[in-house]
Amino acid sequence: MSNISEVNAANFEGEVLKANIPVLVDFWAPWCGPCRMVAPVVEAVAAETAGKLKVVKLNTDESPQVAAQYQIMGIPTLMFFSAGKLADRITGYLPKDQLLAKANAVIGKK
Repeated sequence: MSNISEVNAANFEGEVLKANIPVLVDFWAPWCGPCRMVAPVVEAVAAETAGKLKVVKLNTDESPQVAAQYQIMGIPTLMFFSAGKLADRITGYLPKDQLLAKANAVIGKK
């Protein structure tokens, strides 16, 4: 069972910006090879931070307006939100230990 849920333009505000814990958003698309490469890393971080960090995926092909709003120029892009504000942003692949360190830093800022 995955700890990751899908979000889209309709529920982004409620699921991400109004979340009561920090959120990691994985901006991805099905055709993106690097997105498939980073997916297990994001899944591992979601499992290790369950209850402290909400992890969601947003398909940029299905919600281009959200991708445009956050100026997503390349995918995968991972964005951390805390209290409705952008806290950190990563474009491209990041090893699990580095992504987990960034996640813990954002969780600690809460």
